[in-house]
Amino acid sequence: MIKKYLEKIYLFLIFILLYAPILTLIVLSFNNSKTRAKWGGFTLKWYSSLFQNEQIMNALYTTLIISLLAAVIATVIGTAAAIAIHGMKQKWRTLYSGLTNIPMMNAEIVMGVSLMLLFIAFHVTLGFGTILIAHITFNIPYVILSVAPKLRQTSRRTYEAALDLGASPLYAFFKVTFPDILPGVLSGFMLAFTMSLDDFVITHFTKGPGVDTLSTKIYSEVRKGIKPEMYALSTLLFVTVLVLLILVNVSPKKDAETAAARKHVRRRSRAGRILIKRVIPVAICLVFVGGGIYYASKGQMLTKEKLIVYNWGEYMDPDVITLFEEETGIDVVYEEFETNEIMYPKISSGAIAYDLVCPSDYMIQRMRENDLLAEINFDNIPNIKNIGKDYLERSKEFDPENKYSVPYCWGTVGILYNKTMVDEPIDSWSVLWDEKYKDNILMQDSVRDAFGVALKYLGYSLNSTDLDELNEAKDLLTRQKPLVQAYVIDQVRDKMIGNEAAIGVIYSGEAIYTQQENPNLEYVIPKEGSNLWIDSWVIPKNAEHKENAEQFINFLCRPDIALMNFEYITYSTPNTAARELIEDESIHNSKIAFPDLSTVPNLETFQYLGTKNDEVYNELWNKVKSK
Repeated sequence: MIKKYLEKIYLFLIFILLYAPILTLIVLSFNNSKTRAKWGGFTLKWYSSLFQNEQIMNALYTTLIISLLAAVIATVIGTAAAIAIHGMKQKWRTLYSGLTNIPMMNAEIVMGVSLMLLFIAFHVTLGFGTILIAHITFNIPYVILSVAPKLRQTSRRTYEAALDLGASPLYAFFKVTFPDILPGVLSGFMLAFTMSLDDFVITHFTKGPGVDTLSTKIYSEVRKGIKPEMYALSTLLFVTVLVLLILVNVSPKKDAETAAARKHVRRRSRAGRILIKRVIPVAICLVFVGGGIYYASKGQMLTKEKLIVYNWGEYMDPDVITLFEEETGIDVVYEEFETNEIMYPKISSGAIAYDLVCPSDYMIQRMRENDLLAEINFDNIPNIKNIGKDYLERSKEFDPENKYSVPYCWGTVGILYNKTMVDEPIDSWSVLWDEKYKDNILMQDSVRDAFGVALKYLGYSLNSTDLDELNEAKDLLTRQKPLVQAYVIDQVRDKMIGNEAAIGVIYSGEAIYTQQENPNLEYVIPKEGSNLWIDSWVIPKNAEHKENAEQFINFLCRPDIALMNFEYITYSTPNTAARELIEDESIHNSKIAFPDLSTVPNLETFQYLGTKNDEVYNELWNKVKSK
């Protein structure tokens, strides 16, 4: 008896381990709050907004169409290749079979990077076509692997007998050989479709702007905080698969053995064959064709006037893009990045011709010094007059003549702490090394931000290149590591809102949002000084729609548009005219959003320190993280 109970408990624990994450995801899809850190009540709005979210639905459609096309083409090529290899002599068959197995055994990242470099070398623009070619390429070996065993089971004598009876080689193949290998072909097709549907790594390296599959879309959302619509989508996918499994495994009724039942079953079987062979394929084709036409019109594939924008995640109100498109007739292809270091290689490689990019201060300096930027024609940007002179003056630290950039957002880096979990008011970076807050400290997972904190605490410049100072900062960060709960980027927001940590290093714009969600949080710029950062718009030198980019910058500098962006992203705007439009006095006079910089000592802007110094910083940061 006890043994049976133990077996049931063990089985129950296994199911909990398997399905608890899925259950959590399903529950979050009905959470009225945007953050997973708190329950905001039951709602169905995320399911409604899912089908209204063009980005997610576009990613879903792109995933399905690429998977289907790649699987069909790879199945045809792979089957032909398997037949060719089967007809070779033994030694050549062994050689080519081994060669086709290498891509399956190789790491996906190697294939992804190799294909990307190949496309760049031949000046092929990354986009839908490059993803499709990449998927076909890595699917072919799986088709060959599925078809080859079936070919070895076929009898060549039957095929030759058909030829002797007067059949043509093609007719004999489709009538004799193909029916025998059909299970392998179908297996190869399903395997290719599944592999393509699930792929992320190769897609990530071969995709272009405006093209996302579900895997790359989910990845980008995870990096900046998953939108609730993704929970809803995942829930629907899980329920769909579950329903299909139930339908496939349902048993026929026992009374189907009677004569009347058999007659009914025959009629139903015939209707089922018509449904499966005719109705469903036609419906699928209509869905793909209709979806293709719809998303082509929405996805800028049928228009000539366009603008390709590369911006930080959740760093612009989507309604701003819609308004610009309506007012100008220019379609905006909008893509997001997570860090400056991810953005820079794409720009420097020239593989994608972005028209407008929003890097941070030090990265703008690096791009300018490496001749990657085009001078902006300010005759096309009369609204530059709305940008405060103080911010243009600060911009000269990385753009000396203000010829290449226009400020978009700015802010500081400071400490966010929970007043209910911290004993005393905080005014120094030293609290990040206080052992009583062990496992309650969140640090930025960024080499420059982390070293900037340590260098400022030690009294040095956050742009230091002195090796002794950097090693001292490295030792300080190493001593801090046992106290750190996690190294995070945007995740600090949800963790602090959910009271999962007492202290976190955070950007001021994120601090404003967290205070709106959790009033117990307080933000402070430490007395030792910190980083004052500026993110600005720049135009890459290889931009194909430069005038459209300048028109968009001018649009963003309009006070009403700048206000829309400020209210959406909560990061401080350098647009003084927009600030005057802020009606909420607590925000208008916020010391977080708009601090009096003259009263805050030792604020510095990051500068580009050169490749060698970057390598030193990265090497020391790796030592900290590996301890």
